[in-house]
Amino acid sequence: MLLVIDVGNTNLKYGVWEDDNMLASFRVSSRISRTADEYGSVLVNLLDNSGIKKTDIDGIIVSSVIPTLNYTICHMCEYFFGISPLMVGPGIKTGLNVKVENPKEVGADRIVNSVAAYKKYGGPIIVIDFGTATTFNVVDADGAFIGGVIAPGIKTSLGGLVSSTAQLPMIELVPPKKAIAKSTETNMQAGIIFGFSGLVDNIVGKIKKELGDQNVKVIATGGLGEIIAKETKNIEIVDRTLTLFGLKTIYDLNK
Repeated sequence: MLLVIDVGNTNLKYGVWEDDNMLASFRVSSRISRTADEYGSVLVNLLDNSGIKKTDIDGIIVSSVIPTLNYTICHMCEYFFGISPLMVGPGIKTGLNVKVENPKEVGADRIVNSVAAYKKYGGPIIVIDFGTATTFNVVDADGAFIGGVIAPGIKTSLGGLVSSTAQLPMIELVPPKKAIAKSTETNMQAGIIFGFSGLVDNIVGKIKKELGDQNVKVIATGGLGEIIAKETKNIEIVDRTLTLFGLKTIYDLNK
């Protein structure tokens, strides 16, 4: 079985694949202070609860946007599973031609999502990842990553709003019924949900215009993708396991 690990700024996402079937997926918070033993103990327990033994794992691939956690995660893989993981980074085969000024600057998560989207849905395609940052990743018809956009994340924006004001509370992110809201909570929900849906439609519209193609597919992933997708005109598919599929795809290319 293959264990795929996506180390994000907010969460670590795990997936277990057997051939082309994903048997289980888990999500835990990303904490730099956690040790390899802590990460490993939690992961082994999650696997056990899903009926998967750590000895069933015979391959591991890791994508990370937190360099300071890389040693910890690699050590965890080696100590608990006896496997040195494949790390997504320069020199690894992705099947994706990265056509930007400095390919090394592109986050591993963006590459993995783009690989997965092109493999599953073809191109040209725009992949929007609603994570700690909101990233727009553009892959052309020939499978080349040609750039994109980085915008603030939804929870990042909400956290900044709450922490920078004296009386605004932390709220649940659900769409309000109307834009003209009647309470502080629904005012904030309208601002965040409708604001980000407008951001998505505006940016996607500009990308489509620059590509000269109004039929570009638009795929969303990330925890809050479903909420925003319902409020936009452009998002066609929400694929919550896109990153985990991308990691499996890259592992298969390098196996």
